[in-house]
Amino acid sequence: MQEIILQVGALLLGSVPTLLLFLFLVIAYQILVHTPLRRTLAERRARTLGAVEDAQKAIAEAEARAADYAEQLRQARAEIFRAREQKLQQWASEREAALADARDQAAIRVERARAALSAEVASARQSLLASADELAMQVVRAILPESASAGGVR
Repeated sequence: MQEIILQVGALLLGSVPTLLLFLFLVIAYQILVHTPLRRTLAERRARTLGAVEDAQKAIAEAEARAADYAEQLRQARAEIFRAREQKLQQWASEREAALADARDQAAIRVERARAALSAEVASARQSLLASADELAMQVVRAILPESASAGGVR
């Protein structure tokens, strides 16, 4: 058994330089590779997350602007619609005023024409009444012989 312990002791003593070299390599790896790599990865992650956050902010800002532009567009369309309706109402009012004026003018002309026609009718009546006696005499002369009319049918 002592031999085994001596052999194990010799093995352990022979493994000390390998153990020291292994510890040296682990520490060197930590200092030279692992720490800078972790730092680089952390920086990359921070930059990536920062870029993602910046992109999200830009997207949110763009959406806000798009909503603002949409609202402005909606308001502009509503204003155009209101102006159009107002113009249509103005045109309708002007048309109604022109129609009313034309109706008034037509009514005045009709009244003048009626008055003129009434005056013509009255004048024609007067002239017919004035010439009625003469026409009656002419009819009587045409129907009755000349001797009867000379005899006092006047």
